[in-house]
Formats: sequence, structure tokens, C-alpha cells
Amino acid sequence: MTELTTKLRPLEPEDLDELYAIENDREIWNVGATNVPYSRYALHEYIACQQADIYADRQLRLVVENAEKQVVGLVDLVNFEPQHRRAELGIVIKQAFRGQGYGQSAIKKMLDYAKKTLHLHQIYVIIDAENHESLQLFCQVGFEEKSRLTDWLFDGENYCEAVLLQKFL
Repeated sequence: MTELTTKLRPLEPEDLDELYAIENDREIWNVGATNVPYSRYALHEYIACQQADIYADRQLRLVVENAEKQVVGLVDLVNFEPQHRRAELGIVIKQAFRGQGYGQSAIKKMLDYAKKTLHLHQIYVIIDAENHESLQLFCQVGFEEKSRLTDWLFDGENYCEAVLLQKFL
């Protein structure tokens, strides 16, 4: 399969509508760490005030673009621990672009950046045990299951088991 042309770039003010749509998509709230809607104002301030410096912000959020410069999703490093040289990876690919290789391409680019630029030692993800597509995606790029976390995620009605996957760089 031919490698997709994807680009990771910083958030720009023009990305406000895309960020608003993704952050307020209730369908993906159960896979992330938030379950509240964000206002346009709050997201505008986030874009305006972020320093795009993982050491200052303790996180790095990048836009995933395809060859046609369409926003296909977001990828981020959060829970950055410089002393321990690790971070948690998160990714959201918009529904219309899923299953086309954009997620894998974006993850590979972020891992390369984490290793060569940030000099991180490890990246980890925590995924709902029932999210087979995401588990498969991360295993395809070299993540290994390290632990099962009982009742780790709460969807508003039920607790779900999560899987901790880890990749050493």
C-alpha cells in the first residue's frame, strides 16, 4: 500500500470550526478525557493562548491534513512528563476519513517527532477494551499491551475496561 501524504501542523485560528466540531462530537466523548461541550470562545482562547511548546503547555495538539489540505483529524501528546521522558498519545480522525490510513500515518509522524525532536523514551495510550479498531491501529504501529484497567472508563452509565498500550522509542 502506498504511504498516504499527511501533514501535521499547529492549530491556526482558521481551524476553530473544525476544532469546535471535533471537541463537541458527543460520539467520541467516551474515548477521551472530556465529556463537556466547549464554547467557540473557549476554543478560540485555547488556539490564541497556546504556545505550541510542549514544555510550556505540557501538551501538544496538531492538525492532521491530507494532500488536498483537508483537515482529517487531530493528534496530540498530553500528560507530558519531561523528567520521565514520556507522554500519552491521542488521536481523532473525522468519520469521513476513517479506515483510509490517515490515523496510522499521523501516529507514525507523531512518534517520529516524539523520538527525534522531543527525545521521548516512551509513548502510551489508554483505549476502551471494546474499541477493537483503535487497539488494532496502535498494535500495527508497534504498541504493545501492558495492562488491563478494570472499570477505568465511565460512559455515563457503565464502567468499561481499558487497555494500556505502550511503545518504547
